[in-house]
Amino acid sequence: MLNETNKKIATVAAAVGLMMGSTAAFADGHGGMPGYALDAEKSVVTNAYGECWKSKGGVKQLLEKCGDVVAQEEPEPTPVPVDGDDDGDGVPNSRDKCPNTRSGATVDANGCEIVENLTINLLVEEFDFDSAVLKPEMKAALEDFANKVKASPGHETITIIGHTDSTGPEAYNLKLSLRRAQSAAAYLESLGLDSITTEGRGESQPIADNSTREGRAQNRRIEITTK
Repeated sequence: MLNETNKKIATVAAAVGLMMGSTAAFADGHGGMPGYALDAEKSVVTNAYGECWKSKGGVKQLLEKCGDVVAQEEPEPTPVPVDGDDDGDGVPNSRDKCPNTRSGATVDANGCEIVENLTINLLVEEFDFDSAVLKPEMKAALEDFANKVKASPGHETITIIGHTDSTGPEAYNLKLSLRRAQSAAAYLESLGLDSITTEGRGESQPIADNSTREGRAQNRRIEITTK
């Protein structure tokens, strides 16, 4: 008898809830699928057992109170701050091992200052014609360069480029220019430097007029680049 009475009460309560919710519930166009019935105060209608009542004109949405599993929104990721470059050397702070580099300095991949490019282009002692032998002034200039490299906080990758004047066959001059670069590289290595590569440009990049003796002498040179 008690069970029958409960069922009757539940049926009556549900019917009243449906009547009250008929004016407040709305459909969202899900093809007539049942949704949750709402009363006049937009609260979900429940039966005597606390179950949410459904009707065709009810609200089509997931409700935790009705036992639905509601997807949790993923939290917004914490924005990663843009890494700065306090000393303006082009290397971000997170990788900068020398954070206080002077303005305008050339730096390596770690943000440490390196020695600037150098042209060994002497007006007194250039390479002799058809020679790759370093003269005393050239050696002195290379020694000065080596001392600067050793004193710099960065690590230099050195490229030595040899040049010639336009006298003689072009192919021969290309090989001669490489020999000049290799002579300078060998001398720098003897002074304790490493990471050196050599190139020969032959007569292709003159800096002076090859029609004069002085111009040809200036074109017999080497250049050193660093990075």
